[in-house]
Amino acid sequence: MGRLALGARCSKETLSMLADFKEVLGRLNVVSRNGEKAMCYCPAHDDHHNPSLSLKAENGMLLLHCFAGCHPEDITSKMGLQMKDLFSEGGGGSSIPPNTPARLHAQSDKPHSNGQNERASGDARPEHGCTLKEYSEAKKLPEGFLRGVGLRDVTYLEKSAVRIPYPDEEGQEAAVRFRVSLDGAEKFRWRSGDKPRPYGLSLLEEARKAGYVVLVEGESDSHTLWFYEIPALGIPGASNWRDGWATYLDGIEKIYAVIEPDQGGDTLREKLTGCEVIRDRLHLLGLGEHKDPSALHLADPERFRERFEAALEDAKPWIELERAEAEAASREAWERCQELAEETDILGRFAEALARSGVAGEERIATLLYLVLTSRLLERPVSVALKGPSSGGKSHVVERVLSFVPKSAYYALTAMSERTLAYSEEPIKHRFLVIYEAAGMSGEFATYLMRSLLSEGRVRYETVEKTSEGMKPRLIEREGPTGLIVTTTAVKLHPENETRLLSLTVTDTQDQTRAVMAALAEEAGEAGPNVEPWHALQVWLESAEHRVFIPYAKILADLIPPVAVRLRRDFGALLNLTRAHALLHQASRERDAKGRIVATIEDYAAVRELVVDLVGEGVETTVPATVRETVEAVKRLREDSNGEPITVAELARDLKLDRSAVSRRARNAKDRGYLRDLEDNPRKPSRLILGDDLPDDLQILPSPEDVRAGVKERASGGARSDGAQEPHRNGQNSDDAYKACNRARVQEG
Repeated sequence: MGRLALGARCSKETLSMLADFKEVLGRLNVVSRNGEKAMCYCPAHDDHHNPSLSLKAENGMLLLHCFAGCHPEDITSKMGLQMKDLFSEGGGGSSIPPNTPARLHAQSDKPHSNGQNERASGDARPEHGCTLKEYSEAKKLPEGFLRGVGLRDVTYLEKSAVRIPYPDEEGQEAAVRFRVSLDGAEKFRWRSGDKPRPYGLSLLEEARKAGYVVLVEGESDSHTLWFYEIPALGIPGASNWRDGWATYLDGIEKIYAVIEPDQGGDTLREKLTGCEVIRDRLHLLGLGEHKDPSALHLADPERFRERFEAALEDAKPWIELERAEAEAASREAWERCQELAEETDILGRFAEALARSGVAGEERIATLLYLVLTSRLLERPVSVALKGPSSGGKSHVVERVLSFVPKSAYYALTAMSERTLAYSEEPIKHRFLVIYEAAGMSGEFATYLMRSLLSEGRVRYETVEKTSEGMKPRLIEREGPTGLIVTTTAVKLHPENETRLLSLTVTDTQDQTRAVMAALAEEAGEAGPNVEPWHALQVWLESAEHRVFIPYAKILADLIPPVAVRLRRDFGALLNLTRAHALLHQASRERDAKGRIVATIEDYAAVRELVVDLVGEGVETTVPATVRETVEAVKRLREDSNGEPITVAELARDLKLDRSAVSRRARNAKDRGYLRDLEDNPRKPSRLILGDDLPDDLQILPSPEDVRAGVKERASGGARSDGAQEPHRNGQNSDDAYKACNRARVQEG
């Protein structure tokens, strides 16, 4: 009755009003006006909190409608008018108000996939789907109240449905969702072209005044809470939450989230608790045996408010729940990993377990990858590029190493689009991004975002998006720190990315190929290692101490010659790998007065053994063994051929390797200047000759003995009496000189 305003039913869509728009407007309490449209408080009912009367002048017609369903005679009477005053002489009909099905049909709503528009339910006899009356009865909510928030009957795809408008923050319709069934597999459909958005944005100002809002799944829970005047915001499907929506909640002190006991609830909890903008204000709301607010209301409407307010009082802040969950997970993980965590050489144990998993001959690379993954817990993770020929086993090694850490430690992709890092909602903080082929992140913009993430520990990307108010800027921020592991067949990556990564190269020799085949032959018959303790170790480390103090860091800096600018980054990587090694072995390390893990010289020694040649190769004070072998082979072959240039095929026969592997070696040697190619045409065979002379290798990382000597020298000549406390004994001992140096450096750290 309330949907057709101002009179009895007739066939005409609208009738001209004798009363002028301004005259009628002057008889109403106006809340907002936009040109010839206005929202007013309806004079026919108690409308002090939620203006529900719409007034609109259009093409000489005046359209009047109360969303609460008031009778037209009551509205006109309260305005001091009579029905006859509102129509042209002889009209005697009704005005169909704005936002009814017929009006929307006339205004050409976007067509649906089958080309049909929504229609007024009175236009034809639709098949049965869902009516507003049925929805009202099912949810035990007054039909007039539901009409007051904009719901109405329509025909959708030849079936009855309930139209649910989604207003924006200004109250203007921005999207529409249709309730097509009360139950069944498909209950809802979006209007064609509309995208999911929060439901109830126009009511958030009331939430700011109240100091809280309740996040619920879907419209029916929102309707239930609004009926009890409880501020709520509906999420149209748990998986539809977007972190960018958190900006709508600015200025709201407390955010309560009803987490339903199903997969959708788990999804929503994961998304909300991972949103940095709201997590400190987030409270998880439980309703006992009841699934959601609607179910609580249906169970006992008389006691709903009492029960819901009690649930609000009992809701726990997420940060407290997270802390308690982390402590429980840490205790459980420790019970499963204690023996491994107290091992004095965890990396040695890892190498043994990895060999049983089917990885052959790549112990150094795999061990370093595991240490790199552990560095995710630091403020500056160490990133790696694993290089090698196609089918060289790069992905296999990475996959096997990843099997020793929980999935919370990494996010693996074979490729990603240019803007994946900006728009993906996958958590990346203290996590590794694994790209199985560098070509999968090609493109200037993708490499720019990656550089920003690795260097600055976050992504800040500003774009422009289309909104109901036109084009608006949007700043996307993704928090790190994040590490990168990427595999590639290229000899070098983008120059700006290359300097941010440690470069590892898989072994391409015949002996390695033979070892891989032997491992594959044995793999099917042998049970793999038990990775559960390894997963538990990483889970325990996630909530353990992450601060590491290296008391000999300045001594290292003094001992390493500053031969290249790149050392500024490589030295940082060296220190962070040392921190990662100490963090991994923290159960057997001492703590300083601030509670930090104290790295021993043994931590540096283990890391040096893994990276000494990599650092040298990076700053070109060391020639890779494969490059040296290749250049010396070219020299030998040229001597045997009276100085003639050498082809890759000849070189491959001499080195007893396949041509693709030798071609990579030759490119590497040419990039470093040790070989030259006389052939300019890339389609013709290479004609290799010698380039620059091979230099003698210079190991720029000092030996552990040199570091220890530096510690002793400092301890004997410069130890201070600054009152710093001696480290707490928690396991492995160091010599007296080391401890003296440590005491002298604690305060500096």
